[in-house]
Amino acid sequence: MKFLIDNNLPVPLARALDELSKPDKHQVFALRERFAPNTPDIEWIGTLGQESDWAVVSQDRFRKGDLEKRAFQESGVLIFCLARQWSQATYWDKAHALVRWWPKIINQAEMITGGGAFKVPYRLSGRFEQIRL
Repeated sequence: MKFLIDNNLPVPLARALDELSKPDKHQVFALRERFAPNTPDIEWIGTLGQESDWAVVSQDRFRKGDLEKRAFQESGVLIFCLARQWSQATYWDKAHALVRWWPKIINQAEMITGGGAFKVPYRLSGRFEQIRL
């Protein structure tokens, strides 16, 4: 499985997760490593959908408009939206929390086919919540 870390999360975090994911044969990319910085969301979502087997991790709620929602729905790309509390965490606390969540994110991604969206709570004791885009 391939994971895309959205532009609202640090590139070094994507690189660290990629290294940590190699033993399980997963790949992690920062969005800006795969697409130009000004690439519209609809475009990169469509590209990931054509390639298949992608999941996106983002702090974005993807509520910019109906076109974006439809792009995700039609793409079959799995989305993990970090809950609001993630944006309040410091760089190192966010990195620590995401590394701790990472095995659960991988397991959830491996169980889902055909796309979907999940909110990831900040506290590790929380559970994924399925959300509608």
